[in-house]
Parts: sequence; structure tokens; C-alpha cells
Amino acid sequence: MLKFASVVLACMVVIAPFAAEGAISCGMVVSKVSPCIGYLKGAALPPTCCAGLKSLLAATHTTPDRQAACNCLKSASRGISGINYGNAASLPGKCGVSIPYKFSPSTDCTKVH
Repeated sequence: MLKFASVVLACMVVIAPFAAEGAISCGMVVSKVSPCIGYLKGAALPPTCCAGLKSLLAATHTTPDRQAACNCLKSASRGISGINYGNAASLPGKCGVSIPYKFSPSTDCTKVH
């Protein structure tokens, strides 16, 4: 019985990091920041944008979550024409949050911690 328990524990230790990687989905990321699209294209900053950004930040507790969010934002930004990346860079400051990566298509999400 002790050997069985040891094997189960070892499997849990090996699998746990991979399970954590799937904690946040691109759909969740996009839904939280979609109110910001108008601002990114030059419109006024709606309060729902900052609320979504704060909610996204609260949902990304781990490095894999932050890297996944970064990759999702990077990928989604490629499909939106007319983004003002100056507005994107100013967004965290305007919303009063600290994001551990730049909103830019050139961001290396593997370096996000």
C-alpha cells in the first residue's frame, strides 16, 4: 500500500504543473479585454475596459497563466486592424494596474514571469 501511495504522489507532482497551465483560456482573456478595443483604436476609455483588465490580472496568478494571457493578447491583436500601440502601452497606467508585459505584437511571452 505504501508503494501505491508513493506512485500516486509522484504522479501528482509530475502532472500538477501541466494542469495549472490550462487554468486560463484565450476565450476568457479576450472576453475580459474586449471592452478595450475601442480605446485601442483611439476612442475614449470606457470603465468596463479597466474593470476587465483588473479582472484579467486577478485571474492570472501563475507564470503559466500570465504567459497564456500574454500569448492570447498577442495573437488577438494581430487580428484587429487599427490598433494604436501607444494607447495599448498606456492602458495599464490609465487603469491603475501593473501588467508584467507590454501589449505589443513583439512581446516575448516566454519571458513573462
